[in-house]
Amino acid sequence: MTKRTEDAIVDPDAGIQEQPAKGGAAVMATILLILIYIAFISLGLPDAILGSAWPVLHQELGVSVSWAGILSTIVSGGTIVSSFFSAKLIERFGTGKVTAVSVAMTAAGLWGYCLSPGFFWLCLLAVPLGIGAGAVDSALNNFVALHYEAAHMNWLHCFWGIGATAGPLLMSLFLTKENGWGRTGYSTIAAMQCVLVVCLLISLPLWKRFETGRQEQSEGEARRSAGLTELLRLPAAKPALVSFFSYCAVEAAAGLWSSTFLVQQKGLAAETAARWVSLFYMGITVGRGLAGVFALRFNNKQMIRMGEWLCLAGCVLLALPGTAWLSLVGLICIGLGCAPIYPAMLHDTPNRFGRDISQSIMGIQMATAYVGCLLMPPFLGFLGKTFGFGIHPFFLLTLAALMLVTSERVNRVLAKR
Repeated sequence: MTKRTEDAIVDPDAGIQEQPAKGGAAVMATILLILIYIAFISLGLPDAILGSAWPVLHQELGVSVSWAGILSTIVSGGTIVSSFFSAKLIERFGTGKVTAVSVAMTAAGLWGYCLSPGFFWLCLLAVPLGIGAGAVDSALNNFVALHYEAAHMNWLHCFWGIGATAGPLLMSLFLTKENGWGRTGYSTIAAMQCVLVVCLLISLPLWKRFETGRQEQSEGEARRSAGLTELLRLPAAKPALVSFFSYCAVEAAAGLWSSTFLVQQKGLAAETAARWVSLFYMGITVGRGLAGVFALRFNNKQMIRMGEWLCLAGCVLLALPGTAWLSLVGLICIGLGCAPIYPAMLHDTPNRFGRDISQSIMGIQMATAYVGCLLMPPFLGFLGKTFGFGIHPFFLLTLAALMLVTSERVNRVLAKR
């Protein structure tokens, strides 16, 4: 860890406003940060493995290939609900306990998947998977936003991308070795989650001591949960929520439908289109690694603005007629543009709305983001089926423009405070 991590004081736009961590507090901050990095990799692992296993799994279960959407919807619904209520849970039990229980729920769901005898049981087990994912995501993002520099928020989400990339690769190894859908792959990832749970349980005293010490340093500023009505009355809250919705809608829709667009509109082979879309995800992952470096120089507002303009430029390139290579450059630009936006918006939350209610607004923001992931990709699928997937880049362009407009609206409102 850098000395900047331990000192923890940066300009207000970067979002860290704690007193410098000294001695034992610095050691605790470093240990917890290492745990959080491991947690982000571990939590990324199960996010994309269903898609890898489903072509074989749906045949073994005797269900339609389209039923994967049911499982995805249940997981997303659980994630939205737990994000919404995460502030009250953390206020009552603390970040450490909520994180440990949430990861345990994820591990239980994964173990259940590998033992499940039918689709109905998969649906039941999707509930703890979603609830666990939403609560831990909201808890850790707010913890990092409160106590660490913006660079770490970018790098942590880069590590999540590494886990999300490694999950399907790990599953593919077990699919080639087994005569089945990769139950061992699910159990292996579940075992990794269990190891993380043990580490979190051992570290619970550290979480409590660290948060108690930081609250004492914050000159009596008490953390509290706030209701939805109060949160929506906050200056800039509504445009901030729209920008979260728009960002996740862009990322999810680009990832799901760009391959179909390239095949149907640009004439690419399916395997070539899949490789090109993988570069979109690589752009996000590599971009977040680079964004962590840039975040040492630029504040959150600047990082968000640069990312949004690059994302918008990528959408324009994707929409241009002509050679398919423009579409490839556009996809990479969209990925690189998306990279800093989400981590910077999350990290700026305490600075935008106040440290005392940051967990409450963080939960609502993430719930809104998940709604964007849940609703917009199927809506684009409906539009594509009705009007053709030539509409795909213009749909992304509209969402990217909405994200830019609402983010700038947030900046203007907060500048008047």
